[in-house]
Amino acid sequence: MNSNQIIILSVFLGYLLFNVVVSFVYSRKAEKSLNTSEEKKYFIGGRNMNGIVLAMTIMATYTSASSFISGPGAAGLTYGYAQAWIAAIQVPVTFLVLGVLGNKLALVSRRTGAVTVVGYFKARYKSSALVIITSVGLIAFFIAQMISQFTGGATLIASITGLDHVTSLLIFGTVVVLYTAVGGFSAVVITDTIQGIVMCVGTFLFIFFVLKAGGGLASIDAGLANNLPNVYNDIFSKYTPGGLLSFWILVGFGTLGLPQTAVRAMGFKNTKSMHQAMWIGVLTCSFVIVGMHLAGTWAGAFVDVDNLPTSDYFIPYIVQKIMPTGVAAIFLAAPMAAVMSTADSLLILATAAIVKDLWKNYVVKDDPEKNKSYEKNVKSISTVITIILGIVVMVLTINPPDIIFVLNMFAFGGLECTFFWPLVGGLFWKKGTKQAAVCSSVGAIATYIFATYFINIVGLNAVVWGLLVGGILYFGIGMVTGRKGLDPDILDKCF
Repeated sequence: MNSNQIIILSVFLGYLLFNVVVSFVYSRKAEKSLNTSEEKKYFIGGRNMNGIVLAMTIMATYTSASSFISGPGAAGLTYGYAQAWIAAIQVPVTFLVLGVLGNKLALVSRRTGAVTVVGYFKARYKSSALVIITSVGLIAFFIAQMISQFTGGATLIASITGLDHVTSLLIFGTVVVLYTAVGGFSAVVITDTIQGIVMCVGTFLFIFFVLKAGGGLASIDAGLANNLPNVYNDIFSKYTPGGLLSFWILVGFGTLGLPQTAVRAMGFKNTKSMHQAMWIGVLTCSFVIVGMHLAGTWAGAFVDVDNLPTSDYFIPYIVQKIMPTGVAAIFLAAPMAAVMSTADSLLILATAAIVKDLWKNYVVKDDPEKNKSYEKNVKSISTVITIILGIVVMVLTINPPDIIFVLNMFAFGGLECTFFWPLVGGLFWKKGTKQAAVCSSVGAIATYIFATYFINIVGLNAVVWGLLVGGILYFGIGMVTGRKGLDPDILDKCF
């Protein structure tokens, strides 16, 4: 390891340690100030997020390794400005999630006491089958997505320090698992806020130094003409119409069905905080996502990257070429922040699915003695489960996939097919019954997996077929089974 790598690793370790310390201190302070159950403290942070924290935690959770590493890398190596155009689809995610789900999901979750999306399903549909199906689906697809995030974190550390993959994985995984396990939801949202700010700073640094190294946009244009001659081609020359529609659904409209973003709509303080978060989220997402992809495209003008194994190595390679060592270390904390903020959110929700949605509902049940024990030990049990999950993911990540983006998008689609119609339909359609929700979720998942391997029509992603079948099942079965109306208790609490 050379001196530059030692400096970068030292900054990295300092940043990771800073996150651990802040998360511990903040979560302890939050726990003392919140007058609520241990369960709500650990899994939803007492529903106390203000506008800035809410915006940053949604943005940081949504942006991930693909936003900072794979996407901009693909723009610089292959796709040019077309990649930046389609990345812009992701900009209004915070506005969309809070605008559609925000107030309604916040009110219903408070009335029902739900602290997870699956907990909302239990109150809305009163279906054990749906709770089990969506919990298992959440855990399975979250593990797949966490593998992609842990791979991204390990790849980033390895590529800039020279450490081997397993050592890099242990450094990254240990830190994320530690602060998530001990601090719970409060630790996750405060570190997400820090990481959101770091991502904005990192994006600014990347844009500045790319423009400086390239000699301005005129020189960059000349370089792109040689290195990436099709850089200005319109998006239809790079992607099929079916592919574009798929991307719009997968990372745009379909994000309403992602439980990791939807749960944020259950945890804000008041309506004012939600409205602030909608605009802050749009501005920060615009700067980070569009900025990184534009600068990634520009970077393709002046660097020889023929020997890079995949596009995942493009951004770390570029940064070390164009930035002073100390600045490079600061920038590289930004993609690390993107990876960490997604990984910790997935980890805490997977724990919630096991502890709250499965163990509490089907082992503890209404037994007074078991409930007393549960309330007393919920945090310690959740801590242990989080650590076990983290270890499982690290083991599965020892032999990582080649392209982070592919695995991440597969998990994205699976989660959307599992949750979209039971969540969105359940909030706004009174005829949505438990039969409709169960059939929709199962049918959408089955169609998604089948279409992934066997259906390729005009370039449409499997998520399109999954959501289409899920919607037909939800509304078709709902019309048949919902004629008698809903249970009065469901109507009272959910509508």
